[in-house]
Amino acid sequence: MAKNNWESEELSEVDQLYHHEIISPPCRGADLLRTARYNKEMAFSLPERQHLRIHGLLPAAFETEELQVYRVICQLRATNDELLKYIILDNLQDQNEKLYYRVVTDHVRELLPIIYTPTVGLACQKFGHIFRRPKGIFITVNDNSVSKIYQILSNWPEYDVRAIIVTDGERILGLGDLGAYGMGIPVGKLSLYVALGGVQPSWCLPELLEDPFYIGLRRKRVRGAEYDLLIDNFMKACVKRFGQKTLIQFEDFANTNAGRLLAKYRDKYAMFNDDIQGEKDCSDILQIKSDKTNCSIVGTASIVIAGLLSCGNILQRKMSEQIFLFLGAGTAATGIADMCALQMQCEGTSAKDAYRRIFLINSKGLITVNSPIVKPEHEKYAKEMPHISDLLEIIEKVRPTGIIGASTVRDAFSQQIIQKMAELNERPIIFALSNPTSKSECTAEEAIRYTKGKVLFASGSPFPEVNYDGKRYKPGQGNNSYIFPGVGLGVVLFEVRHIDDEIFLIAARKVASSVTERDISFGRIYPSLRRIREISAAIALEIGQYSYKHGIAGLYPEPENMKKYIQSQIYSIHYDELICEQYNWPIEDTKRNISVPSTDENSN
Repeated sequence: MAKNNWESEELSEVDQLYHHEIISPPCRGADLLRTARYNKEMAFSLPERQHLRIHGLLPAAFETEELQVYRVICQLRATNDELLKYIILDNLQDQNEKLYYRVVTDHVRELLPIIYTPTVGLACQKFGHIFRRPKGIFITVNDNSVSKIYQILSNWPEYDVRAIIVTDGERILGLGDLGAYGMGIPVGKLSLYVALGGVQPSWCLPELLEDPFYIGLRRKRVRGAEYDLLIDNFMKACVKRFGQKTLIQFEDFANTNAGRLLAKYRDKYAMFNDDIQGEKDCSDILQIKSDKTNCSIVGTASIVIAGLLSCGNILQRKMSEQIFLFLGAGTAATGIADMCALQMQCEGTSAKDAYRRIFLINSKGLITVNSPIVKPEHEKYAKEMPHISDLLEIIEKVRPTGIIGASTVRDAFSQQIIQKMAELNERPIIFALSNPTSKSECTAEEAIRYTKGKVLFASGSPFPEVNYDGKRYKPGQGNNSYIFPGVGLGVVLFEVRHIDDEIFLIAARKVASSVTERDISFGRIYPSLRRIREISAAIALEIGQYSYKHGIAGLYPEPENMKKYIQSQIYSIHYDELICEQYNWPIEDTKRNISVPSTDENSN
């Protein structure tokens, strides 16, 4: 007779420690079918239906997970309405949590644009119209004290919260101030933590510090001291309620607040803001031969670094041996440049030499020591050379190995520019990061065609496959979904106290090292999205090793086997057995063979 999983002889000591255990749900009957965490719909087995008192409450059919996934995908593919697809998935998440994450994980490339950008932006705009049931926690300026916010947080049904994504709704994607409608962003982002990173959904809490508009308070947005006090009280209340180890991610705060709040809190809490350390930011609007007054640069500094490292692996050249020219000098471009310089220094070069290899172009041209205005953050990149404003002339002078576009100017990388890069380099690096597609510096097809297929290309916008000279190319998109789920998983599992830029570099290096020969054969410098969970786990492992080495891990004792520990904590997208395995005790321990004294008063 085979031994059951609970028998210690079958598992090693380490495996026993990290083995997934079956726990029966706390609810039964109709309540179970209304609980998304445990609901399996028609995938419940007959013993489960009988034991959990749901037999007869479901149709008589028994379905597999695969059939259920197929049904959902058929429903989604039956419509071209992206918002309707979002609503279908949102409803599924409320009804069957496991199936929702299985569908998203199995079809991540197809569904990522639905549950996150760009469709989530439309969902936020229509949030009041499609609102069905509340998700997350809403905190207003009327609740502005540690005690009041603590009481609100205590209303959340989960006590073990390890990751919070918070927004004030002021800068939702490129859509501006959506107030309370911005809740769609933290909800969507936490879905990616689970689907792509494997973070347990019960650990996640989306929050919105809301002021104006729609389902929120109908009043002007609070700013200044009262706003700062709200943020401060919120941070203190989070620690009081959930503990210092809780990861707090700031999302889509306005540029005027994002940077200073990161500087204020990053050394006090386990927090990060991937609008600055990782994601999109465009506080310094760049206009190059354009009258445009807004920009939406999508991508992350760390995912761009991952792409550049991947290019370096292909070229067999370290980053510190290359020269990069940035078309754009806003916060996004400068953040990427700073991380480039940090990586170069990690490779052994000096800071001075690293800055010497990076060139920035703003609206006036190449930034030099003689430029009319040199901002403090640009001083280290200002060059001792004549001022040049023409991009082609700058390229001829600088001879970069890679050009990185963060300008939001369509066709900034013209045919002439692209061909010049191909003339100067055997395999030119061209990153067109501006978003949306209408503002991309060039398309994937243009980059491939004008370099005769030699280009190493990445974009901020998704581009379709390109067929050129009998070969099929699958352009790589610099999607921050490669980065933040793995970072979040590592920080949560090892209770990392402070999240520095080195952690994002660790993630970037791991993504770059995950690129396969097959990826490269398709002209792709990022790994396939199908492997994102595997990559997230690998990032978490690297972060764990780094955190213990540098004394910033809060989880003690250190796991005996870090890899098995991570695997044991990752959320499974497959259904669990909901009936605990039964076993027997020794018969003598189940009976009381002691005579009971008589209580009859007349017995004597």
